[in-house]
Amino acid sequence: MSFGNLEEWMVEIDKARPIIKRALDLGVNFFDTANVYSNGRSEEIVGELLKDRDDVVIATKVRLSTGQGPNKEGLSRYHIMSQARKSLKRLKTDRIDLYQIHRWDYATPIEETLSALNDLVRQGTVNYIGASSMWAWQFAKALFTSDRLGLARFVSMQNHYNLCYREEEREMIPLCKDQGIGLIPWSPLARGFLTGRYKRGQTPDSARYRTDKYFAERFFRPEDFDVVERAEEVAKEKGATTAQIALAWLLHKGVNAPIIGATKVEQIEEAVAATDIKLSDDDMKRLEEPYKTHRILGHS
Repeated sequence: MSFGNLEEWMVEIDKARPIIKRALDLGVNFFDTANVYSNGRSEEIVGELLKDRDDVVIATKVRLSTGQGPNKEGLSRYHIMSQARKSLKRLKTDRIDLYQIHRWDYATPIEETLSALNDLVRQGTVNYIGASSMWAWQFAKALFTSDRLGLARFVSMQNHYNLCYREEEREMIPLCKDQGIGLIPWSPLARGFLTGRYKRGQTPDSARYRTDKYFAERFFRPEDFDVVERAEEVAKEKGATTAQIALAWLLHKGVNAPIIGATKVEQIEEAVAATDIKLSDDDMKRLEEPYKTHRILGHS
């Protein structure tokens, strides 16, 4: 989502190029985008920088609004088929490795959605299908429907999960682990809040804070600063950054691939280095201890 031109904190292809190159050099092989990010510009950038590569996994999404009218959003067969063709063109590829539904569609029967996705898989246009933030009962219904009808099954869940937002531990994550579903959470650093750059009692001054209408609403509670400050303590002990501790915590929780939104080469290097950090059971307990219940964030 950080690739594009819709907001001032996003980066265009000239700045995205060295980020992608460094990521590839460091062994990163999974790239996630969506048809609506910067009105398709993100897919174009990813497609241009990763064209003709068979050693990477490219994931994109469908569901959110791409224009006016009932056929420009949702998970109807019409919208899925139409957007899949457009995504393939922007991504400069003949197949999408992981095609994800971008939230639940309350207006379309799940049978219609799964049937359309199944046809894309059978055509070879899509290799696997995934889902994103929703209620656990909805995801269970989708998995049950796939099994009942013999259709392609969701293999991944891209949900909202990080050290400051752990509500997914109640229902969704246990469901995914039981069903063998891969976890690829978005906002693993809480939109940058878990980097430690925002300090308690200070007025934030960043492009992301000024332009992201959800950011200030989601974090910045006193108890959220308690979590960040605890992560800073552990980071100091480990000789790591706060962001690296937040990512290492996720990896120790059994997450497959946190989706980071890098806008600088250094952020890729920092994230990859987090894979080498070892956290003890005591470290994990200390990091989790300050957490307080959050209202549900990200399902819509």
